[in-house]
Formats: sequence, C-alpha cells, structure tokens
Amino acid sequence: MSDPIIICRDVHKWFDDFHALRGINMEIDRGEVIVIFGPSGSGKSTFIRTINRLEEHQRGQIIVDNIELTHDVRNIAAIRSEIGMVFQSFNLFPHLTVRQNITLAPIWVKKIPKEEADEIAMKLLIRVGCPEQADKFPAQLSGGQQQRVAITRALAMEPKIMLFDEPTSALDPEMIKEVLDVMISLANSGMTMLVITHEMGFARAVADRMFFFDEGLVVESGTPDEIFEHPKEDRTKLFLSQILTH
Repeated sequence: MSDPIIICRDVHKWFDDFHALRGINMEIDRGEVIVIFGPSGSGKSTFIRTINRLEEHQRGQIIVDNIELTHDVRNIAAIRSEIGMVFQSFNLFPHLTVRQNITLAPIWVKKIPKEEADEIAMKLLIRVGCPEQADKFPAQLSGGQQQRVAITRALAMEPKIMLFDEPTSALDPEMIKEVLDVMISLANSGMTMLVITHEMGFARAVADRMFFFDEGLVVESGTPDEIFEHPKEDRTKLFLSQILTH
C-alpha cells in the first residue's frame, strides 16, 4: 500500500509569459528519497518551492500530508510547519550564534522552552558532527559547517519532509562530502526527502527515484539504475553524458 505524503497533479506555474512548470505530476511516498536533476532553468527549484508555497502554482493540485495547498493561509502555515528547506546559500542569521540560529524558530514558533530548545540543538549538532561550533557565529565557520548548521536548523522544527535546493553547489569540493554524509544519514533514518542536486554519486547511493526536468517538464523518471544504466530519452542521455564525464 502506497501512502503518498506529497501528491502533485498537473502543476503549472507562469512568471508573466514564461511557462516555468508545464504540468508536473508526481507522487512521493513517506520515507522516499527523490532526486530531481536537470539543466539550469528547467523548473527544478521553482517546483520544490511550490511545495511549501514559496512560489504559488496557478493550475493543478498540490497535496502535502493530506492538506491541499490553496490560498488559505492556515493551510500554508500547517504545511510549512511540516517541511524543512535547505537552500544553496546558508541563510543563517549572521548576528546570532549557531545555537541561537537553531533554537530561534522552536522557541518562537513552537513555543518550546529555551532549555529544551538548547538541548534539541545540541543533540542535532552532535548528529551532524559539529557540536563544538554551538557558540560560534556563522562567519567563523567553513561553508560546509554553515550548511550542516542550516540542515540542523531545519531539523530542529521536526519536519516530516526535507527539501534541498542544490545544497552543495556553493561549497568547495572538499566540503561537499561532509554535507552529503549528513544527508545520507538523514535519508537512511527514513526522512522523506526531495533533493535537487548534480551529485550523481549521492543520487545513485540513496535515491529511491530520480526525476529529470527540462523546460518545465518531467522528461523521464525512474530508479537510479534505470536512469543511469538505461535512460530512455535522448535528452536524458545527453545531459547525463555531459555531467558524468566531468
């Protein structure tokens, strides 16, 4: 029995005259790890931003954990409380310490007492391998450490779903692995994840399914084996040949 936590039916999005998403269909089961890949401008980021309403879709249906995304602000708030998002840029508050960055939302949004929020923050920092950074400011951290803190901050809200928008693309090569290792352990813990990435080793290791986007469409989808070993579409083959040779 499949139990989809995210259902997207015929999702369309326009920016003025530009048709950014042209009828996206996708169902994601609880605990599934989905990798979305494709060229720049193909609609990948726009698509995952529609799932927590950072972008508004104009046609079709998006249902997250049995709540449909509509103009109803209460629905949007309910869905956002279940979704953590990690961006390319770390978006940490520069004037707050690591610990304060992580505990801000649990204290203010979930009304968790400060001591309890601190405890949660430290447990999560241990999990991502940087507890010794708790009282430093973001500027004192490497890019990889900042991104691990950004993941921790999202996890502190106890989301059911994590969205990652090219989380390693702004990092130096030696820092990419430390972030991917955290994401792999998160995937192995049963978290539902949608990850936009060009890290094909990561996709092969942890993705349940992969979706190739181009020009606002899902061109092809399948398991990593199907995508890497037997891609059906010429556009997929061309894109993979370009990124796998580098």
